[in-house]
Amino acid sequence: MPDEIDRKILRALHYSPRASFRLIGEVAGVSEQTAARRYQALRREGVMRVIGLINPEAHGQARWITRIRCRPDRVAPLADALTRRPDIAYVGLASGGSEIICMIHSPVDAPRDDILLRQLPKAASVLDVSIDLLIRHFGTVGTSEWSGYGGHLTPDQVARLTADRPPAPTGALQPPAAEDTPLLEALAEDGRTTHTRLAELTGWSKARVTRRLDALESSGALSYDVDLLPERLGHHLNATLWLRVAPAHLHRVGEELAGHDEVAFVGAMSGDHNIMVVANCRDTEDFYRYLTTRVAAVPGIDAYSVSIRVRRLKQAASLIAHGRLVPPGPA
Repeated sequence: MPDEIDRKILRALHYSPRASFRLIGEVAGVSEQTAARRYQALRREGVMRVIGLINPEAHGQARWITRIRCRPDRVAPLADALTRRPDIAYVGLASGGSEIICMIHSPVDAPRDDILLRQLPKAASVLDVSIDLLIRHFGTVGTSEWSGYGGHLTPDQVARLTADRPPAPTGALQPPAAEDTPLLEALAEDGRTTHTRLAELTGWSKARVTRRLDALESSGALSYDVDLLPERLGHHLNATLWLRVAPAHLHRVGEELAGHDEVAFVGAMSGDHNIMVVANCRDTEDFYRYLTTRVAAVPGIDAYSVSIRVRRLKQAASLIAHGRLVPPGPA
């Protein structure tokens, strides 16, 4: 189990995924060499991965929240096929293994049937499908959402980590070009790949790498995230809350929920329940506490339902294999 130093390192990465090991070590209270060694151990053991992510909107893609109800005895092959698709993210089994919850990247104007026919293999195991558009993702852009694992830092330490954070994206997204492929593939494998290594992989100068990263990041096309495996950090219960909120309260409720340490994701969506919340808790009692205190204290929630995830298959850009986060294989 990661100790307090490991958790401080994870917390530092939460605020600044590409911070230097020198700075990470300073805020975690260890040497630069110890910070680097601890980080590499966490990554090697599959507890975490820092990844570079391209905003699907840069390619004209929207995000669709999909719930697929299946026959429990036939769900595994379908879930595995969906997990290995690069245009499908956040795949998990819920409801006792009879429901697949995932996120599909597809154009916003694509007909519903086209999305399903293209993404879902024909399978007699599928009993019912619901698909709703993710309208807005709440929370701070460019930082990992879930922060319930401890390792808290002081305000001064947070300020040091975020001092060089680029301002919030403004203007139009800058779509990646074909020549960016080696750059983006390297960052998808390891979001902390150095400028020197990126220059080697692309054949560019370090100055050109810096300029291109700055352009993609400042437009909002490229961001960084920290994929974590909550189970390895002592959080064994994952729940998806489907909330119904009046439009007048939608933004306030979404932003308030996004500030909860327990929350890994909050989004406004179409459908009968218009806010989706993914929460990580230690156990059933911890989830009950969260539901009846923190969620209950948020005014404006009219109704809710809960899906308990029984198996995690895919994070933002990582597969889960044998209790470890690993890079996705070929589609």
